Amino acid sequence: MTGGTVTARRPGWAVRIEAATPPHRDRTVDALRAVAIAGVVLGHWLVSALVGDPHQPGALHGASPLAHAPWLDPVSWFFQTLGPFFFAGGYAAARGALRREGATEPASGAGEHPRSENRRPLSWLGSRLVRLIRPVLVLAAVWLTALLLLRAAGVPAGTRRAVWSLVSHPLWFLLVYLALTALTPVLRAVIVRAGLWSVGPPVVLVALTDAVRPHGLPTWLALLAVPVGWSVPYLLGLACGQGRLRRATGAVLLPLGVAAGAGLVLLAGYPASAVGVPGDGWSNLDPPSLFALALAAAQLGAFLLVRPWLARVLRRAVLWAPVAAVNRAAMTVYCWHQSALLLVTFAGLPFGAPPGLLDPPTGDWPWHRLAWLPVFAAALTCLCLVFHRFEARAARRSVTVRPARPTVRAGGSAQ
Repeated sequence: MTGGTVTARRPGWAVRIEAATPPHRDRTVDALRAVAIAGVVLGHWLVSALVGDPHQPGALHGASPLAHAPWLDPVSWFFQTLGPFFFAGGYAAARGALRREGATEPASGAGEHPRSENRRPLSWLGSRLVRLIRPVLVLAAVWLTALLLLRAAGVPAGTRRAVWSLVSHPLWFLLVYLALTALTPVLRAVIVRAGLWSVGPPVVLVALTDAVRPHGLPTWLALLAVPVGWSVPYLLGLACGQGRLRRATGAVLLPLGVAAGAGLVLLAGYPASAVGVPGDGWSNLDPPSLFALALAAAQLGAFLLVRPWLARVLRRAVLWAPVAAVNRAAMTVYCWHQSALLLVTFAGLPFGAPPGLLDPPTGDWPWHRLAWLPVFAAALTCLCLVFHRFEARAARRSVTVRPARPTVRAGGSAQ
């Protein structure tokens, strides 16, 4: 207070996000989504190695530490988080549909919803498409231009292929996510009629795909198995969003997933790595195998068990704010995280082969790589500051304001 004038102090960042969060928002699912995004980002940073050629400056090729360190296989179980990601997507779709239908949303663990019809499926799907596609188009425009410049500068074709692979490969999941999003009205109806039994047919198809895999998968079957496999966690997310998935379900999913995963690896000869490893006979992700579904079941079971505790913890603004921030920038983080790795890697070229950056991923490479993670994170933060505006703009345009209801700003990504 100066001269009788009281100066109002602006609320802190965490307090402002807390105040902007709608009461109906399920913070536990936002936390699951944030963990899933962090898992994918850190996992890619840990296994995506670009190795320089000492005899040809600027020549790079991709490699994986998993091919040289089998002891890292169990580590991959914690960073392969696509199951939780698709679960959160299904949950968001179910809750969004319920709000459009004017239904009262259940609290965590509440009972079932009465069935109601979706009155604006095309409008809802269009808004979801805009929010997903706009950041991807910006990424594509930047990197296609960059690749043309690299070609004009005489950068070897192998380097350009490695760069494009790192940038584009993580985006395959968006096609699957869009397909499942488009099928949400159908999948919701399946959940209403069959409940959790609806995951049975997709699991059976994945099992049949695994049986055929050693003899060579037809392309059409491999492509079909990808959305079918990831529909399992998506269906569970839809069920959770409709109040059909309780904490007790977690007590079944967790041990079932652990036992099934252990049996598949120890008895059925499945690869122990949750991600693809050069030299392995086949990958648990291409297309998703029964092991990938078992891992997702264990992860989601653990989430359901800790969900009540997590709901209490996230009432604290200081813990909720970073979760909300990650959700607001989810697509930007996902789209640009490999670009951050590439920028740091390019910056290291004048220094030869810094350990954990441009050297072969053997020996102590994984430990050296850990030291680079904060540098990658700093580069990603700078990229998000530049490119998040495109995701935020798409989010604003996709919001439909209803005159009969007060407008509330979301504290995270739309659910």
